[in-house]
Amino acid sequence: MRDQALVDVTVSNGIWERAKQRLPGGVTASARMHPSLGRPFLAQRAEGGRIWDVDGREFIDLNMSYGAALLGHGHPAVNEAVIRATELGILCGYETEFQTRLAERLVDVIPSAEFVRFAGSGTETTWHALRTARVATGRSKVVKFEGHFHGYNDSLGFSFWPKLEAAGPADAPRTVPESAGMPESMTELTIVLPWNDVKALEAVLDRHGAEIAAVIMEPVNHNSGTIVPLPGYLEAARELTSRHGILLIFDEILSGFRTGPGGAQERYGVTPDMTTLGKALGGGTPLSAFVGSREVMSVVAPLGRAVHSGTYNAHLIPIMAGIAFLEQVTGPTFYPRLRALEDFFYPELQHVFDRAGIKVRVQSMGARFSLLFGLDHEPHDYRDVLVHDKALADRFYGHAMDAGVYFHSAWHHGFSAAHTKEDLADALGRIEVASRRLAADGA
Repeated sequence: MRDQALVDVTVSNGIWERAKQRLPGGVTASARMHPSLGRPFLAQRAEGGRIWDVDGREFIDLNMSYGAALLGHGHPAVNEAVIRATELGILCGYETEFQTRLAERLVDVIPSAEFVRFAGSGTETTWHALRTARVATGRSKVVKFEGHFHGYNDSLGFSFWPKLEAAGPADAPRTVPESAGMPESMTELTIVLPWNDVKALEAVLDRHGAEIAAVIMEPVNHNSGTIVPLPGYLEAARELTSRHGILLIFDEILSGFRTGPGGAQERYGVTPDMTTLGKALGGGTPLSAFVGSREVMSVVAPLGRAVHSGTYNAHLIPIMAGIAFLEQVTGPTFYPRLRALEDFFYPELQHVFDRAGIKVRVQSMGARFSLLFGLDHEPHDYRDVLVHDKALADRFYGHAMDAGVYFHSAWHHGFSAAHTKEDLADALGRIEVASRRLAADGA
């Protein structure tokens, strides 16, 4: 195993210096800064479950485009679909049969889907979903949960990772804007609650139900450490929202397709009124969707007054990639094989940290997992993971890259269908080297 810390990174450093002259902060997305490197990871190419940087270093990739590359990088079926789309003229701004074909497939597999609209990023999709909910109900307020991330739009960009000193009481969190420049008036329309707390949700809906258009949540909170719902919580949320005429929205941009084609709603048997989808859906291309019941989605223009339009909506390249993606994940062997990898990898990963004497909780659901440094108990909400030692985690990710495994500094990581058991066994050996180096550093 080559120690990649010894590789010359002259090329990376040169590109980084150029980038800082023309890109704010030297990046095109703020989350791409990597604390372990002091700069972004500069990729040259990727294939399957591996990625190479511009300095020629090869890594087993356990980021997988933040979950977008569930099939692996450059899956042959997705590549073929993209080539076919280019042969048809790189169509945008036109309807084709392929948008309908993909919508039909989503209706087949997503329990809450009767009507479908496509968009690009998750940020715009959750925004349009909320606008649709406001038109459908005639109400303005929204309930979201502390630690749940729904993109960076002004309607939902609150309290996904607030600092404790700003967050307020645990049972009544403050609505904390996560970016400067968000209008203060939006704060008045957003109620933030602790997740997995039925009593807190019931109390707020009893008090403000007539004003609330939607309750939106990640049914599995991947964005704050892969926190799973407590038994009965999703069912209670479904019953309470229905009682008050409030729309329940599951943000399955991350949880979607991780455990089965129907997402977390299929796994837990709770059907929301609307669902947002993204990340994996486009097979690595920019595609998202909001879906819902025929009644709710009928308020979207041209049937109703909720305008959703755009030249690049349902661009043919990601649409055809999405069709290829669904053909793969609905095959009979896809999820049994993925579950076999989960059953092998996660227990062994926990054993690696335990042997190294480092307190880390491996928290997983499907093909995504979190490494919670400093935790030795199962978390139930965002406040439970605030003891996570991010500085220690970033030191580990640096050691892991030196050993040839790529983690981004983030709340969640993952493998893909392109990884083999041998790949993951190789990764475990490298992670053990990184863990022992971290322990030797005085972790």
